Amino acid sequence: MSRTIIRIACLVGVAVGGGWVAADEPPSAEQIASWVETLGAPQFSQREAATRSLIEAGPAALGPLQEATASGDLEVSSRAIEIARSMLASDNQEVATAAEQFLDAVAGGDDASVAGLAEATLDFHAVGLADAARVALQGLGMKLTRGMLATGQQGMHATLDTGWQGASDDLRLLLRLPGLLIVSVHGVPIDEKGLAVIGRLRRAGRIELYGTGLNEQQVAVLVEKLPDTHIELRKGGKLGIAGHPHAVPCQVTMVQPGSAAEKAGLQLGDIVVKVAGKPIRNFEELTAEIGTHGPGEKLELEIIRVQPGGPEERMTRTIELDAW
Repeated sequence: MSRTIIRIACLVGVAVGGGWVAADEPPSAEQIASWVETLGAPQFSQREAATRSLIEAGPAALGPLQEATASGDLEVSSRAIEIARSMLASDNQEVATAAEQFLDAVAGGDDASVAGLAEATLDFHAVGLADAARVALQGLGMKLTRGMLATGQQGMHATLDTGWQGASDDLRLLLRLPGLLIVSVHGVPIDEKGLAVIGRLRRAGRIELYGTGLNEQQVAVLVEKLPDTHIELRKGGKLGIAGHPHAVPCQVTMVQPGSAAEKAGLQLGDIVVKVAGKPIRNFEELTAEIGTHGPGEKLELEIIRVQPGGPEERMTRTIELDAW
């Protein structure tokens, strides 16, 4: 057992065989506040003693410690994260969960140095939890497959669609998946908790947010947090066709059965030249324009259809968008 958690004292949590048991007299808020303040004391021995006391105090210390991480004192913040790391290893699930939530909150803070320490601590812990996270997410309806970016980089592709049965808190399990490269959220509402988790997916190369209820301002904050990640926001309208992203003109290479496009009479080989009066050069532009509209909206598509052995025919089709 670690030397730092074997001292017996009348505190909330005393480490016993990797677990925690309640002590007769838990420390007062004043005692905890005093120990937190001492984390920044000039004497090393005082800082060490305060660290041990706060580890033994258990989850009751985490609230004051979180406030202390905003003080700008890296020594205090580092010790606060180390205290949480000790609790994270507890056999008591409530203690471990409280420590993980503490580190999650610190990792989402504004101080990049402190956030990095907290995230590194969580990442190290996550290595041993990756398999369990994968099983849990799949059990909640997430699809985990192999994916590839346009650059050729390959990794894990996580998709949340209408089969997802989890809650925002469950999204934290994404942080435990090694090699996560692409995250696609299709038709699943994302709240502030979920957005905070997505904002920590720094290794992801692409994040698709289709019909999530997020607005441009929220995504702008996300882009600032993840400058190296391609983030695509769509309001949720779905056309149901495929094409080559950069090829000119924008020619339809697939029409999804039962989709809004099929219902409106679009066919394989049609060339889309305008959407709602806006000229379209390629499929990427078409995708971007459709993404600004929501399910149920009606749009006019101007298309060119080439009849075999005949002239080109220019026509207009009104489409009511589906939802992702």
